[in-house]
Parts: sequence; structure tokens; C-alpha cells
Amino acid sequence: MEGSKWKLTATLLVSLMFVLFLAACGGGETTSSNEGEEANNTGEEASSNESELEDTYTVVSDTSFVPFEFKGEDGEYTGFDIELMKAIAEEAGFEINLETTNFDGVIPGLQTGQFDIAIAGISITEDRKQVIDYSDPYYESGLQIGVAKDNDEIQSIEDLEGKIVATRMGSTSSQFIKDNIDGAESKEYEQLDQAYLAVENGSADAILYDAPNVNYYINTTGEKLKAVGELYQAEDYGIAVTKGKEELVTAINDALATLKENGTYDEIYETWFGAKQE
Repeated sequence: MEGSKWKLTATLLVSLMFVLFLAACGGGETTSSNEGEEANNTGEEASSNESELEDTYTVVSDTSFVPFEFKGEDGEYTGFDIELMKAIAEEAGFEINLETTNFDGVIPGLQTGQFDIAIAGISITEDRKQVIDYSDPYYESGLQIGVAKDNDEIQSIEDLEGKIVATRMGSTSSQFIKDNIDGAESKEYEQLDQAYLAVENGSADAILYDAPNVNYYINTTGEKLKAVGELYQAEDYGIAVTKGKEELVTAINDALATLKENGTYDEIYETWFGAKQE
């Protein structure tokens, strides 16, 4: 009887030890599996973050929108937009290939994927938002009237009614003339210098275009023209991006914010426009 009890006790002990062994093995496997999955997920997230941005993007700019973008005496393109875009790319950690085109080819080039980014004094409008994405605003502008220096007849937007008004093809000022000035003829040019020359030689009564460009032209060409009236249709410039590249827009916005915080933006601004007016 005692032998039977001893055998029963031994059997129970062996069974208990076997169950404990299996539990220990099972627990170890589960922990190892979870750690492996966490490691894989972490690796995938890191890989995803690294692959969000490309190494190089094609940036398009205008050919002659001084002082934002233009060809310098050394044959290289320079200007406020160009220097700002270079600083943004450096801060965001990607390279750029710069190409230039006439302004009316900028938006279509983004739509077809020919370019990734465009910086060319591009006003942020609701219509354009339908086909391209924008960064946060980086420059506040507006439309300015320019007339021949001896022209005292035109003093405001109302005085342009029934007149020939020169501007740039594909610009917001062109649409503004059509929508807001009764009887005015919008005479559009591919190159801005042609629009200014039209006013100087009398084939147009005035030019209506972005204020910084109008004022820059007046100040650097012997003041053959003069600015009149107030600023119209206040508008912000944004960096345009091919639609759907959200990660690129985010990177540009983050870099732009950093440049404004650390003073780099102000340094570039003052190079081309002088000290900011407070």
C-alpha cells in the first residue's frame, strides 16, 4: 500500500515538473516573438521615415522676375526666391536641380510632373489650390500700378477703365484686370521687360503687376516710370509643389519655420529688399 502511494506521488511530481517546463518554454517563445515583432516594426518605421523624402528634387523658377529670380552678371540665376529655396533645401536635407521657364509654364509643368517644386513669386489662390499644393506663405505682396513719369491722368485703379494695361501672361494681375477694370484691355507679355517697355514707349497706358517687381524696376532703371495708387488685392506668395507630395510640403514648411526662427530668412530678405519695415 505504501509502495502504491509512493508511486502515485512520484508520478504527480513528474507530471507537475513537465507542465512547468512546458509553460516556461512557451512563455519564453512568446516574449521572443513579441520582441522580434517590435524590432521589425521599429525598423520598418525608421525605413519609412528615411524614404519619405527623395535625395534630389527638380525646382523650377521664372526667368526674369527681379528681384526674386533672374540671371546675374555671372550667368547664374539668383534672387530672393533662389537664395531662399537653396536655404530651405539645405535645412530640409535634399538637393535641388534648378530649371527655369516662362511664368505661364510653371503651373502646367507641376501638373504634368515635369517639376517637383516651383518658386517664382506664385500667389496663393483658391483656383491654383485645385491643381497644386502650397507651402505656408513666405512673402506678402499686392498689385501696384506703374505709369510713365509724366502721366498725371492715372492715379488709381478707377482711372484704368478703358485703358490698355500691360501685365504678364498667366499672372494674377492679368485676371484682376479682366475681372475688376471695366473696359480695360489686358495686354499680356511673356517677359516682364516687354510689359515695362510697352508703357515707356506709349503702346500701353500703364502696367499692373506685383508691387515688389514694379518698385524694383522703377528704382533700378532711372525712374522712367512711377508707382501710383495703393496696393490692390493683397496676396501671399507660396512655394508650389506637385499635388500629392504631402511629405515634401511638410519638410518645406518645417525648414521655412526654422529659417524664420534662426534669422536666416531675415538675412536673405534684407539682401534683396533692405531692412523690414516694422
